[in-house]
Amino acid sequence: MDGHSRMVQFFKVVLPLVAILMLSTMFLLSRSIETNVSVPFSQQDIDERLADQVVTQPNYRGTTRKGEDVQIQATRATQGTEASTPTAAEFRGRLGLSGGGVITLDSNSGMIRPDKNTATFVGDVVITSTDGTEITTDLLNTALDEIRGDAPGQVRGTGIIGNITAGGMTFGTEKKDGQVHIIFTDGVKLIYEPEKAER
Repeated sequence: MDGHSRMVQFFKVVLPLVAILMLSTMFLLSRSIETNVSVPFSQQDIDERLADQVVTQPNYRGTTRKGEDVQIQATRATQGTEASTPTAAEFRGRLGLSGGGVITLDSNSGMIRPDKNTATFVGDVVITSTDGTEITTDLLNTALDEIRGDAPGQVRGTGIIGNITAGGMTFGTEKKDGQVHIIFTDGVKLIYEPEKAER
């Protein structure tokens, strides 16, 4: 056997051994994988979520019959039972008007009924529009298939003409393709502020 053949035989044995040694060293030097990962919920939170069927960060998005954008979200929602209705905490809505304006809705809690095309905002409801109008009330019912809503109780508002208080309010379009109007009802009181109107 000549020297070349002996060298080939030598490398046939040595090279696989070197490869095995390198692989074993790589596995030995690699960091260990953390298998004991903590879940960011306590066992009580998990039990409550399973019992109450809680959903975190629910988000509804749709369009009206005219193509206007409707978004509603909350921090958490419960499905409810036979004795209670489904509710959501920190209920927020955004209505994108066809003319480019936006109406935002914020409340402590609320409920959405896609089957009835309705959403209800409850507790410290704040309605804000891009024209600078801000209205507060305790309860607001809105539609999901069109830009429309009503507040059946006391409302307080500020706008470009001054401060308004009333026993109720509705908003929506009077005509099919018309602009959204806010209509105050039941004992409307307006404190007119010319400085605001002139701005």
